[in-house]
Amino acid sequence: MRILVVEDDARLRELLKEGLEQEGFTVETAGDGRDGLALARGTEYAAIVLDVMLPGLSGYQVCSRLREAGVWTPILMLTAKDGEYDEADGLDVGADDYLTKPFSYVVLIARVRALVRRGGLDRPEVLELGDLRLEPTALACSRGNEGITLTAKEFAVLECLARRAGQVVSKTEIVHTVWDTAYEGGANLVEVYIRTLRRKIDVPYGRQAIRTIRGAGYLLARDGG
Repeated sequence: MRILVVEDDARLRELLKEGLEQEGFTVETAGDGRDGLALARGTEYAAIVLDVMLPGLSGYQVCSRLREAGVWTPILMLTAKDGEYDEADGLDVGADDYLTKPFSYVVLIARVRALVRRGGLDRPEVLELGDLRLEPTALACSRGNEGITLTAKEFAVLECLARRAGQVVSKTEIVHTVWDTAYEGGANLVEVYIRTLRRKIDVPYGRQAIRTIRGAGYLLARDGG
């Protein structure tokens, strides 16, 4: 399977290439955002490891342009930055996972393998579940013609459920999708976001779109409740 590594630090780029090749991947590399974008657009990859701080185009810009072009190859973003807003930025532009430097190489390999297993299935630009509508690139949510204001994290949790509508998603899966692995607040924080989402997308409209499956997780109804 072919992996693209876009990293401007030459030493780290080569270490990642060598390590991933030892794991059985075929690896291509780029040292700046423009070259990485061109490769990602023109070649099919199983996953992309994408640094945020790149010359030419930032990792955020590369990821955003790929998603806008309908390229849904799974992306793991790497950054030396830290903090919740930086994580949200990466997720908001369409990244699938987020790892902060310095990182454990074992964890990186595990994350890449998880993304490869998940695959890069086509993702529609608009998610419609009955009259519940999500526009990931614009972070827009609405029921019918009425807009619903969500924070970045609220939207990320709802999108996580929406992309697997009709399936049970565990708290741990939501945490791994929405938060960085360095997050230590525990999966119970998910409950807080679920309650808030229900107050915004369900209660005012007399709906029950988000359902609790006891002992398993949460399910978002395909028909929007």
